[in-house]
Amino acid sequence: MDLLEYIKDKRAEIIDNTEQYRIMLEPKFRDLSNKINDRIRNTLNNPRIMNIALIDKSHLLRQKLSVSNALVKDAYKNINSILGQEIYIGKWNIVDQSCINGFADLTGDRQWIHTDVEKARKESPFKTTIAHGFLTLSLIPKLTDKFNFNNIHPKVKMVVNYGLNRVRFPIPVKAKSRIRGRLKIIRAIPMKNSIELVNEVSIEVDGRKRFGCLAETVIRIYF
Repeated sequence: MDLLEYIKDKRAEIIDNTEQYRIMLEPKFRDLSNKINDRIRNTLNNPRIMNIALIDKSHLLRQKLSVSNALVKDAYKNINSILGQEIYIGKWNIVDQSCINGFADLTGDRQWIHTDVEKARKESPFKTTIAHGFLTLSLIPKLTDKFNFNNIHPKVKMVVNYGLNRVRFPIPVKAKSRIRGRLKIIRAIPMKNSIELVNEVSIEVDGRKRFGCLAETVIRIYF
C-alpha cells in the first residue's frame, strides 16, 4: 500500500469513528442541554431573582434621571406617555424612475432591475423596475420630516441621527409607487442633556398590505 492509499484509509477510518462517537454522545449532550435549560428557566422564574432584577433596573433608572436636567425629565415623561403608539403618518410621496436613476448614479448601483425599464418589463418578475432597498431607507427623513419634535417638548434644540438597529425590506417598491412613513417611538433612554430614542419606522406602499421597509432608527434629541 502506498502512502496516498494509507492516508485515504486512515481518513475514512477517522470519519467513521467520529460519526460513531457523535451518534453515541448526541443523546447525552441533548439531555445535558435540556437540564441546563431547565435550570436556567427555574432560576429566572425564582421570585427572589426576579425581585433583584427589578430592583436593579429601577435603581439604574433613578440614577440616570437624577443626573438629567429638568428639561430632559419633563420630555422623558412626555415620551413615556406615547411610547409604542403610532404618533405620525406622513403624506404620500411617489418614487418615480428619475428618483431611482438619481440614486443609482449617486451610489453606483445601476443593476438593471432598478434602471433598465425595458428589460425589467420583459424579464423581471415584478414586470417593472424597483427602487433600491437603500433608496427606500434613505427616504425616511423625507417621509417623516413633518413630525415636529417640539410637540414632545418645546425646548428641543437639535435632533441627531445616531444609527440603525434593524432594517428589513419585506416587499419591493415598484417604480411609480406611492409610499409614506409611519412612526412609533418604542424606546427612550434619558441622558445628561439629551434623550436617545429608538423609533419604529414603517414605509407603507399604497395598495399593498406589507411594508416596503421596516426600520429601527436611533436618534438623539438635545435640549
